[in-house]
Amino acid sequence: MLRIGCHLSISAGFTAMAKDALSIGAKTFQFFTRNPRGGSAKTIIQKDVDEFLRICRENDLSNFLAHAPYTMNICAADAGIRKFAHEMMIDDLGRMENLPGSLYNFHPGSHVQQGVEIGTRYIIDTLNDVLHPQMTTTVLLETMAGKGSEIGRTFEELRAIIDGVKLQEKMGVCLDTCHIYDAGYDIVQNLDGVLDEFDRIVGLNRLKAIHLNDSKNPFKSHKDRHETIGNGSIGLQTITRVVNHPKLRHLPFYLETPNELPGYADEIKLLKSVYQE
Repeated sequence: MLRIGCHLSISAGFTAMAKDALSIGAKTFQFFTRNPRGGSAKTIIQKDVDEFLRICRENDLSNFLAHAPYTMNICAADAGIRKFAHEMMIDDLGRMENLPGSLYNFHPGSHVQQGVEIGTRYIIDTLNDVLHPQMTTTVLLETMAGKGSEIGRTFEELRAIIDGVKLQEKMGVCLDTCHIYDAGYDIVQNLDGVLDEFDRIVGLNRLKAIHLNDSKNPFKSHKDRHETIGNGSIGLQTITRVVNHPKLRHLPFYLETPNELPGYADEIKLLKSVYQE
């Protein structure tokens, strides 16, 4: 079964997200833990969580992926920004225990001219401080397109972070198709080779989720601009190979394409039609 979903808004609560997912034929979904451009988080209501979990059990909805806000930069040059990000991650991971066994994805961050080595150390220090043995959430590093001073543009940079984390069993990777193509990993011409390289450097056992996006920009552009499925430089043929690849097809897929619910419904229908059961 193709377990695919899209990005939904948490503003109306967990139950509303579950109903939206079911309305578009999704079997999973992603949501921001809080305002993606700010720091505020919606109050969690236990009755809403309980009803959400009931709906999910009855309709085989699972593999939920929470996305940290874009403002969370744990390797920033400014100590105040790092402190804010550190506190935000602690709060997010505490809230995630309302959805046991879920995934939490974040952009590793931008080192802001400090250099990759210093930025990587800040990321490792934060992860070693916030991860704990009792947590049920798996924290995912997202592959990045490499714009500006982003960390995570190469598989080696992701591996360097993981190597420094003490509780590595709590860590994984979310592979974004747009990001890695823009970063210079040619999944259009050499998907097998890219996956072999990921396996050699990071390990496919650490790959827990796929952001399924087309790209508005050409290969190796380092731009990070998502496009709807089949309408970008990656194309439907490659996306079809991704969802059917024997090393990937068991993973949950999350659409982050520029769409509203009707557009996501159409994309999910399209991808189910090309998925080989």
